Amino acid sequence: MKRIISFLTLFFSAVLLSAQVTFRVVSLPSNTPANSTIFIAGSFNGWDENSPSHQLSTLINGAPSITLPLSGTITCKFTRGSWAAVEGNASGGFLPDRQYTVAPMDTIEITILSWEDLGGNTTGGTALPSVSVLSESFFMPQLNRNRRIWICLPDDYATQPSKRYRTVYMHDGQNLFNNALAFAGEWGVDEAMRDLQLDGDPGAIVIGIENGGAARIAEYTPWSNPQYGGGDGEAYTDFIRNTLKPYIDANYRTKPESEHTAIAGSSLGGLISLYAAAKHPETFGKAGLFSPAFWINRDSLQLWLSNQNLPASLRVYFVAGTTESSSMMSDINQVRNTLAASGVANTNLRVLGEADGAHSEWFWRREFPDAYLWLFDEATSVEVASVQGFRAFPNPADSGLSLCSTGSPDFVYSVSSVDGRKILGLQKAQSCTQIDVSGWLPGVYLIWVGQADSDLRPLRLVKP
Repeated sequence: MKRIISFLTLFFSAVLLSAQVTFRVVSLPSNTPANSTIFIAGSFNGWDENSPSHQLSTLINGAPSITLPLSGTITCKFTRGSWAAVEGNASGGFLPDRQYTVAPMDTIEITILSWEDLGGNTTGGTALPSVSVLSESFFMPQLNRNRRIWICLPDDYATQPSKRYRTVYMHDGQNLFNNALAFAGEWGVDEAMRDLQLDGDPGAIVIGIENGGAARIAEYTPWSNPQYGGGDGEAYTDFIRNTLKPYIDANYRTKPESEHTAIAGSSLGGLISLYAAAKHPETFGKAGLFSPAFWINRDSLQLWLSNQNLPASLRVYFVAGTTESSSMMSDINQVRNTLAASGVANTNLRVLGEADGAHSEWFWRREFPDAYLWLFDEATSVEVASVQGFRAFPNPADSGLSLCSTGSPDFVYSVSSVDGRKILGLQKAQSCTQIDVSGWLPGVYLIWVGQADSDLRPLRLVKP
């Protein structure tokens, strides 16, 4: 009997030994505090971020290491003892869970790129000198969060001090400029803008807003999805419009008007770009949608868009791979048709399906220059000072302006500057009214018109 017990003890000890997997941290961020204790947390220990039995306390050739009895597929992360001090991506932002399929006696060498609480590498890599970090921690009051913001200035920004520029606001900012920081490759927006300017483009300021990692789905979806959640898109859009854009316009030489302002993004970033432009066409006159993930909010988006009265001048560029998904192109075409039915001129809507397109950064990088050029092509854009039921003319207007209702005769209107300053308070009118603009300063104005003060929609007026 003793021999059987001894045999079983040796047998199970051999099985346990054969299932051992070693994790060895071969590289730590240079800003890792001295004498830091590293832990592994994962699906195998209930994601305990500081379990004493999962501390990397063994040194193998000077590298913190741990050997664990594991097999199969596992997910994990490394911490310095708390989730506040968890590993991050190269820029110090959110890093998705590591996943490994392990076999007995494996040794997995680990490179930790950064710690979320200490930040990461924000310089070097493939970014051009025109790119810099505008803020490591720009406050988002609408969401009570902070976010890193990037800025790419035109090559002649410093040498042309009287020149003003278009602005493009883009999501997933860590993927735009620097391959060292990108999740799956960069867009090369800085190189694209440099090359376009060398070819004669006047240039544009590009603002990159880093995604919030775990908050990305919530911030990039206007409505909650039953399976994936979300629904913070309105607050995120309000942050860009009401907090970030005013800051950029006040501190950089922008052309703040909607016809000089675009918003663009890919996948969910395409969805939230369309929402921002359709909700605030007086702010974002152009939207670039790369492989937009309309599916996550499909029904809510269509219903909402069908109830919008959009300016004919809004420009929207759609591009995707024709085989990205079974519904990609049909979703795009349906949204495009709804935008046209809601007032956008057909000539201001472009749908491009590429047979070799993929849901990937390399594809969006390739397509970005063409999208930018089309969105800002003044020769093909249509500017119409009208919304459903109303028309303002002439436009531009130097002295007098006629504002007319083409439906119900009674209506109300008010006037503001494009940056929100009140020019005329709420006025009542009937059929047509004349507005004296001779004393107004040159610029762009918004005439807010509707049947009631709860139904005001903007008409864009240029005063030369």
